[in-house]
Amino acid sequence: MKQYLKKFRFGWKLFTLLFLTAVTFSYAMFQGGFVSWFLFYSFSPFAGYSLLLSFYPIRSFLVKRTINQEQFSVGEKLVGTITIQRSIPFPLFYLIIEDVVPKKLKESEMVVEPKKLLFPWFKRTFTFQYVLNDIPRGEHRFSSIRVRTGDLFGLIEKEHIYEVENYFLVYPKYVDLIYRQHQKQFEQGSTSSRAKFVQDTTMAVGIREYQPGDRFSWIDWKATARRDSIMTKEFEQMQSHDVVIVMDRAQTVVFEGIVTFTASLVRAVLKKGTQVGFVSVGEDKAVFPLHSNEQHLQRIYYHLAKVSCDTKKSLSEVLDKEKHNWQGRQVTTMIVTGHLPIDFVRRLELSSGNQQSNLIFLMKDRYGKVSNEEKVMIDRLRKQRVYIKVVFEGQYANAFNEVSGS
Repeated sequence: MKQYLKKFRFGWKLFTLLFLTAVTFSYAMFQGGFVSWFLFYSFSPFAGYSLLLSFYPIRSFLVKRTINQEQFSVGEKLVGTITIQRSIPFPLFYLIIEDVVPKKLKESEMVVEPKKLLFPWFKRTFTFQYVLNDIPRGEHRFSSIRVRTGDLFGLIEKEHIYEVENYFLVYPKYVDLIYRQHQKQFEQGSTSSRAKFVQDTTMAVGIREYQPGDRFSWIDWKATARRDSIMTKEFEQMQSHDVVIVMDRAQTVVFEGIVTFTASLVRAVLKKGTQVGFVSVGEDKAVFPLHSNEQHLQRIYYHLAKVSCDTKKSLSEVLDKEKHNWQGRQVTTMIVTGHLPIDFVRRLELSSGNQQSNLIFLMKDRYGKVSNEEKVMIDRLRKQRVYIKVVFEGQYANAFNEVSGS
């Protein structure tokens, strides 16, 4: 229907142009005199240009778009360049180029749809460059470019939409966190820790021969005297603790803060050499097993770039259905959420006696306050020695300060 309307409008404007030309010619023929013929000859060049423009094939333009990169982080600038090439150097008074941005970018108040007015005249090649600041997190796809032109009086207007696809991904922003394990445990995880405290020097479990690199304070002088050979104490090896991070995808105004903090949390824990599992359940389900390599971090970040708050399950349901992924292993479960529903609190109270430890991060916006109901829930959890921390947007670096069960 829209196409028929465009064709009708174009036909009507062409008819109007021809009608005006005929009227000025008829006026000159019947009226005669300098004024009437001056009017006709003055109008004729514009009418001729408009007539030629109506048949000028702007759909034959070669249009392409390039962007400065395919992967961004929130806060980075996107620089787009549109290049138009044409084979026939027909003079164009003006050309309006408009890059049609995806729906998700249109919804962002920070992004203005790029549009440019050019005066190409006889140029065969012309470019238009624009910058998008503060592009939001997500998977975005540019698909079309709109080009419009017309004559001086607006009698003839031509428009064509070119299908030009470009895809780019915006990863969530992260901040540097200093991750602190809220309790030290031995033989808990499955991999040796890369942290500086590899051994607990207060717990000697045996002796062995001296090896280059051993500290002088580790020498066992009694054993050295008995064996007539330098012997050093052997200490219990500290093991890393495995961590499972669960991100709540319920509808909340602080969801972007939850994504940012989760990305920061995953990165901080992995930097300590700890194995990390990740659970995110919504319309799509993502469960990442325990790993500690760089590829694992990139896979989680790719998921966080596209994730949205679209879950239909409560947080307690998600924990109950996905706990089999780490059941039987001593892991620390870190839950990032924007609210504390009563069923979730009851579930944590019932499971507080098992060997697994839970650490809850309650996200609030920059100027948000903890409600009275939430204060009651926090007190109930702390009485069961469940670790909980309120994190405000923009203050993520304080997340592991004073994390305690009291």
